[in-house]
Amino acid sequence: MQQVHLGSSGLDVTQFGLGTAPLGGLFAPVSDAEAEATIVRAWSLGVRYFDTAPLYGFGLAEQRLGRFLRTRPRDEYVVSTKVGRLLRASERSSEDDHYKGTSNLRPQFDYSYDGVMRSVDESLARLGLDRIDILLVHDPDDHYDAAVSGAFRALQKLRDDGSVRAIGAGMNQSEMLTRFAQTVPVDCFLLAGRYTLLDQGALDALFPICLARNIGILLGGIYNSGILADPHGTAKFNYEDADAALVARARELDALCKQHGTSLKAAAIQFVLAHPAVTVALQGARSAVEAADNVAMANTPVPPAFWQELRARELVDSRSPLPGDAP
Repeated sequence: MQQVHLGSSGLDVTQFGLGTAPLGGLFAPVSDAEAEATIVRAWSLGVRYFDTAPLYGFGLAEQRLGRFLRTRPRDEYVVSTKVGRLLRASERSSEDDHYKGTSNLRPQFDYSYDGVMRSVDESLARLGLDRIDILLVHDPDDHYDAAVSGAFRALQKLRDDGSVRAIGAGMNQSEMLTRFAQTVPVDCFLLAGRYTLLDQGALDALFPICLARNIGILLGGIYNSGILADPHGTAKFNYEDADAALVARARELDALCKQHGTSLKAAAIQFVLAHPAVTVALQGARSAVEAADNVAMANTPVPPAFWQELRARELVDSRSPLPGDAP
């Protein structure tokens, strides 16, 4: 699988990555055997970049990913995890709204310097690895000041002493990532859901500054939580039930794909990879079949006429580069 440079970090990563939120039981429980089979299949297809976080299954995704990666040579893959949430025991017995089949651990926000250092140690213990390659501040939407004064100060210390190779933030919004790009010396961002066939908000400010400053984009949420994978089922957008207008747009895109004899999923992934700011397409999977399908969609033919009609009908922002555009 093609390797690409990640911003100014000096790291090379595969152009496709496996996101592990589904392996932590996002929306539905996943067994240990299913999780292992998913990671094994992604590895067999050449995926060598894996993203996880304490939030995903409240430690479960890190544990499952680490169990596999410990059996592989450490220099053959790149792994990212996140800081900003510490996992602590909870007396709550009710199941979480998003993560199913988890323990009684629950996340507590902590973007302080000391909290981030504890988070890194705890993630390393769950992963069973000697180092983390990419460290990201996770969802500091309501904690900008603490992220700058505490979390990023810790990340810069870890990068300076060689404990990690690249630092940044992972969020579902582009506005705060743009602020970080202007004020913090980051290497990359994980942006989820804000550059897709349904949402091109990152075009306004984030992508231009990232291109100008050589900040790599790890792009997640390519299917917008599922609506661009199947707009005819119980469609999710941004982890919640999609509203009627979004469902209608997704179905219009799906109909256009079918008219041109192609797949909406193939169009979705090839659309995002056409933007020069996007370094990695990061996709979650909860089964070996899904892991294989994600990679296959990048190679499924999408006729040039589809992209031409997509632009002619103004179904995406006119500033979005499309596959086949002249450089």
